Amino acid sequence: MPALVLLGAQWGDEGKGKATDLLGGSVDYVVRYQGGNNAGHTVVVGDQKYALHLLPSGILSPGCTPVIGNGVVVDPSVLLSELSGLNERGVDTSKLLISGNAHIITPYNVTVDKVTERFLGKRKIGTTGRGIGPTYADKINRVGIRVQDLYDESILTQKVEAALDVKNQILTKLYNRRAIAVEQVVEELLGYAAKIEPYVADTVLVLNQALEDDKVVLFEGGQGTLLDIDHGTYPFVTSSNPTAGGACTGAGVGPTKISRVIGILKAYTTRVGAGPFPTELFDEDGEALRRIGGERGVTTGRDRRCGWFDAVIARYATRVNGLTDFFLTKLDVLTGWEQIPVCVAYEIDGKRVEELPYSQTDFHHAKPVYEMLPGWSEDISKAKSFSDLPKNAQAYVKALEEMSGAPISAIGVGPGRDETIEINSFL
Repeated sequence: MPALVLLGAQWGDEGKGKATDLLGGSVDYVVRYQGGNNAGHTVVVGDQKYALHLLPSGILSPGCTPVIGNGVVVDPSVLLSELSGLNERGVDTSKLLISGNAHIITPYNVTVDKVTERFLGKRKIGTTGRGIGPTYADKINRVGIRVQDLYDESILTQKVEAALDVKNQILTKLYNRRAIAVEQVVEELLGYAAKIEPYVADTVLVLNQALEDDKVVLFEGGQGTLLDIDHGTYPFVTSSNPTAGGACTGAGVGPTKISRVIGILKAYTTRVGAGPFPTELFDEDGEALRRIGGERGVTTGRDRRCGWFDAVIARYATRVNGLTDFFLTKLDVLTGWEQIPVCVAYEIDGKRVEELPYSQTDFHHAKPVYEMLPGWSEDISKAKSFSDLPKNAQAYVKALEEMSGAPISAIGVGPGRDETIEINSFL
């Protein structure tokens, strides 16, 4: 039962796509278990770069079955567009499976997301405006539209009517927008039914049977630990559970079937959107990290906020996910700094705090306590083993490992598929 969970250990954008793709040749199934097209993965294969937003990274690995689990929210237009783009580039997408229980992002979910965020003004959360939050809200309020509903027009119409009864009141009376016609939404959604039907499956059954047959299944989280709706920097979070527990509910497998949990860590820290970020830099170093690291959101197109590595967050991710390993990415970006600060604790109201404060107020006021580590100037992009790294780079990795609480089993030294040092096998 080799089931692995791979997730972001910071605020997302850590390089999960590269890690998933690295394992793709040895994995039978790659499963997205939460989020929607608000997540983005960049995968570099040879001289080809692929930007994936909704599809699992395993879709680029021949022989691997990519799965969109029940915990994902699906925008059919984005799905079909992404599939079309990959097909045009010669990628075989025919093995994709989509859970019939996954919820659909409807046109009115997107509308509500955008107008609500604008209405909030300076209090906005920093959502991607893609309807993710409203779709999850509909799911919890039991007025959501599921993939399987596309194949029963009567049920689909009833559910759209129920959802729009309330939403049209809000749109017209609160936001001064036009009401949305039920017939228009139903017609648009039915137009997707035949196109995605070949991919729809009982993915819970498929995945559990695969595990019983000793297939390797990789559960791929979107976003990151600190964006988890329950365990992140609320309210500046996503609307789902990217943490390891989300893999069980979002894919329909029991926790006893998970054998390994891998956290992806960037060698520094970034985040997109609003919210607290203790190590954020507003100087030349921050701009250099952004430029060298190519720190722009794959899905949002927004510049990422950049800061030094935060070991407090890494320890927290280890704890709430039960991490067994780390994959450290973008170590090469730090080449050239004479000294590299690492946040080892916070100062809050004059007191040193070494664990993530549970209080939102305290975290907003947290100031980083830095330890300076010696940097390196040598090019590390050609390194094939840990011993190939400069001594100071080795010391940096070992220090992060000790501070974070789990072994670093792989290191990214460049964007390419082959620019990775594997210290311990994940399988």
